Amino acid sequence: MNILLTGGRAPVALELARAFHRAGHTVFMAESLRGHLSQPSAAVKANFLVPAPRTESGAFLAALKKIVAQNQIDLLIPTCEEVFHIAKGLDEIPCRVFTEPLDKLDSFHNKWKFSMSAARCGLRVPETMLIQNRDNLLSVFGRWRGLVLKPVYSRFASRTLILPQFRDALSTLKFDSAWVAQEFIAGRQFCSYSVCQNGKITAHATYPTIFTAGQGATIAFEPVDHPEIFSWVKTFVERFGVTGQMSFDFIQSEDGLLYALECNPRATSGVHLLASHPQFIESFFRAEPAELITPLKNKKMLASAMLVYGLSAALANGTFRAWLETFLHSDDVIWDAKDPLPFLLQFRSLLFYSKLARKKRISPLEASTFDIEWNGRGE
Repeated sequence: MNILLTGGRAPVALELARAFHRAGHTVFMAESLRGHLSQPSAAVKANFLVPAPRTESGAFLAALKKIVAQNQIDLLIPTCEEVFHIAKGLDEIPCRVFTEPLDKLDSFHNKWKFSMSAARCGLRVPETMLIQNRDNLLSVFGRWRGLVLKPVYSRFASRTLILPQFRDALSTLKFDSAWVAQEFIAGRQFCSYSVCQNGKITAHATYPTIFTAGQGATIAFEPVDHPEIFSWVKTFVERFGVTGQMSFDFIQSEDGLLYALECNPRATSGVHLLASHPQFIESFFRAEPAELITPLKNKKMLASAMLVYGLSAALANGTFRAWLETFLHSDDVIWDAKDPLPFLLQFRSLLFYSKLARKKRISPLEASTFDIEWNGRGE
């Protein structure tokens, strides 16, 4: 089949490109970032530079339609937040698109809507309140001893405030967009990633959050068997009849209770744990696989991020031995001896992020999604 992937800047897009190529499919890539990570990969037959989804949504969709028609694409798989911009024009794209319509996607991505939806299904989430003004903020500080504040639309925990003082929170929140407050729960963090077909999970991975880039994005991945997380995800996916890639962040409290913190209805790093499974690609096509695809016993990492972010954090908090063991016993997700150019040229996209970060006065991590972010219809 002819497969079109979007979001080639992301390591998960490169991983998917290689996996589909190994399975005998022809892979095309569409991206708005020049010199992106996946661009030099031997797994990609052709790359297409497209307009930025966030600022040129109509032109972006028109470019995708043209690529699909001219290259006889059978399946379009978004990987990053461009999925929301694609979903906005879902009916216009002349091939199967592996995602849900925009209204459904937005209800998962919006942290307030997600929390309410999960709670209505009887699934455990932290107590959550919507923050739209100063009175709301005063109320939550009077309600809980400790809390977490984050924008309704955000990613990588880039603007999340953990256990803030009221004065700091008041100076940070401008109330020009909605935030949520959640009761702070101490515990162990986990992430999950699932491929879903019509309300059924066809592939699934769970991994703990140990090393991160900043406060949010996990950068080292080791699969764990966590039946309670799988059960939580299964209930949610069945209840909403989900088709597409679904990812969740969880925390397991010190007394063993599991809470879902947020949902990312797109690809996340669990892809790296599943891609080496010989039947993984079938999970994107078969609604009733012979068996649930789960990770092989492998450890993965983003080596560059482990060096840039993980090492300094490990030295600061006294976990250098754990960092070293992880670094020495994990495979880098970008390096592939049969496809070395993405590894050798990865600095190109990093330089772009750094330049944009300086220009916009944001972090390089925020810059990595600046032109594809979805922050609601009223962006």
